[in-house]
Amino acid sequence: MSKYQVVVAGNIGVGKTSLTERIGSRLGWWTGYESVVDNPYLADFYSDMRSWSFHLQVFFLGHRADQYLEAARDSRSAILDRSIYEDFHIFARALHHMGDFAERDYLAYRRLFDLVVNSVPRPNLLIYLKAPVNVLMDRIRRRARGMESGITPEYLSLLDSFYDEWLGAFDMCPVLTIRTDDLDYVHRPRHLDTVIDHIQNKLSGKEVVEF
Repeated sequence: MSKYQVVVAGNIGVGKTSLTERIGSRLGWWTGYESVVDNPYLADFYSDMRSWSFHLQVFFLGHRADQYLEAARDSRSAILDRSIYEDFHIFARALHHMGDFAERDYLAYRRLFDLVVNSVPRPNLLIYLKAPVNVLMDRIRRRARGMESGITPEYLSLLDSFYDEWLGAFDMCPVLTIRTDDLDYVHRPRHLDTVIDHIQNKLSGKEVVEF
């Protein structure tokens, strides 16, 4: 059997973790998740973004690079909740745009990011999950994470615009775009079956339209 490395990308609240969990469980793939609970910088970052942006982004970069290398060593196919590419192209860029990432720190981080990305394996597929901002806001409210209480529709819209720009030029691997506003792969097995069929077809080189 072929071994694949798949990464799941998309805005906050779009359903990345839920999809990663279920594909890992269904297909027996190795799974990697974003460090939130055990992140030593997150609380400081949310209390003072400008002071802690560089520290947080460097931590995420190292954490995600470790995941990529661990996934490459494992004999199973792997699926990772969020890609390493989003660290710079979406989130560091947004912090810089909002004035919360000092210019010298941003440039130093970008150099480090380029070095790290060039040293980790390219994925075989990037799954881009997409949903309207109002749907994302509703999901964020329902999961009620304290650290996400300050997220605004304007911020999610900014991230959306950066995703569109980034993916418009992305060529590291094939991309499968999936709209999640009318999908419920958590409670409806048929929806998960459909997503898995599209993923497997895309990995096998078949033409797959976004859905």
